[in-house]
Amino acid sequence: MDQVFNAGGANALRDDAHGDDAARVAAVLAGTPGAFEALVRDYQRLAWHVVQRMVRHPEDTRELCQEVFLRVHRYLPQYRADAPLQAWIAQVAYSVARRHLERRRIPLAEPIDGDALAPAERVADAFDLAAAHAEADEARHLHAAIDALPPLQRTLLTLYHLEELPIAEIATITGLAEGTIKSHLFRTRKALRAVLERRIGVAA
Repeated sequence: MDQVFNAGGANALRDDAHGDDAARVAAVLAGTPGAFEALVRDYQRLAWHVVQRMVRHPEDTRELCQEVFLRVHRYLPQYRADAPLQAWIAQVAYSVARRHLERRRIPLAEPIDGDALAPAERVADAFDLAAAHAEADEARHLHAAIDALPPLQRTLLTLYHLEELPIAEIATITGLAEGTIKSHLFRTRKALRAVLERRIGVAA
């Protein structure tokens, strides 16, 4: 498959014009001309984000994204529509990237103490990651701080804040408990907020 992957050439992930997930999968499995290519175009941005946030190496990311869609094509008959297609594809991307890190012996995440959240640890807090991301100077510092995070924390932030996926869907993708995801998000945002406060004075 000679698909060229990049971070900027994708369509919206929830474009209703493409029809529902089952119809799209059926078209691919039926060999409808252009069906698989359209699926790749629509979901390559998501796959790129997942893999790139995990791996942080452009050439490895490009090769792994190729592998993601080869695996999507191979295993698409197993898709049962019990989860959104984007979550299923993101799960494939996460699995491919995670195996890559394991082969390189790169730790996936910093450990956290259990899955339970303390009462104050909620996903919603006073730090607006999307707003901080929008300002040029803040974005530069934010990108640097995110890049310094372990692979799992980078990926969870991307899926929740930039891809705007719900916690339940991220749990499907990563295989983590929802409480664990919330703990990672809360504690990672707390660390990012502290970094930004030191560097540019973002209010807590």
